[in-house]
Amino acid sequence: MPEMDESEVIDEPLSAIAEAFEELSKKMKENDKVVDIRLDTFCEASSLVSVLFRCLGLAFKFAELEYVAKLEGLVEASKTCPTLPDILNLDVASDTVKTSGSYSRNLRRVRQGLDLVRAIFEQLLSTDDTSLKEVASTAYGQVCAPYHTWAVRTAVYAGMYTLPTREQLLMKLNETEQSAEKKMRRYIAASLPIIEYIDQLYLSRNITLDW
Repeated sequence: MPEMDESEVIDEPLSAIAEAFEELSKKMKENDKVVDIRLDTFCEASSLVSVLFRCLGLAFKFAELEYVAKLEGLVEASKTCPTLPDILNLDVASDTVKTSGSYSRNLRRVRQGLDLVRAIFEQLLSTDDTSLKEVASTAYGQVCAPYHTWAVRTAVYAGMYTLPTREQLLMKLNETEQSAEKKMRRYIAASLPIIEYIDQLYLSRNITLDW
């Protein structure tokens, strides 16, 4: 999935992201039963999230690059694997679940990106700070830092000083405080069951989540 250029940026990315994940979450729970998520639909919804990393600038360039690259791997996988469980079944059969570049590893990293955005939104909703440094540092520390090397963590925390202000971020997203709050809450509510569903795919196959 190629990186969007500036002319392709969506007018209201938060609306698009909230709607896509609400739709995905709804499809997952048909008739009160959990239905396996289609990989192509998952990739379409997840592709919208990279816009947020771009809006956060240099500090989250690492997240954007890794996220987009891993998502491209999943888009490729969707040609032969219709659903998310198919990815894991394929890699379990070939014993390549944790191998660099495997579909299962790509899915773990994309899931981490979705969770990072959820954590950033939760932090934003819990404070009125104009600086995003504390917000982003806390979210990164919760979601990504445990799995990154010391060198990556150091670079990321150093980059936190380049983050836009809260006001600048809202301007980039074309939102007010009030409109952004509603859409962030919608994404948090819709993404949580999807993140839990992905985790369960690994746990049900006796694959730990500490990587």
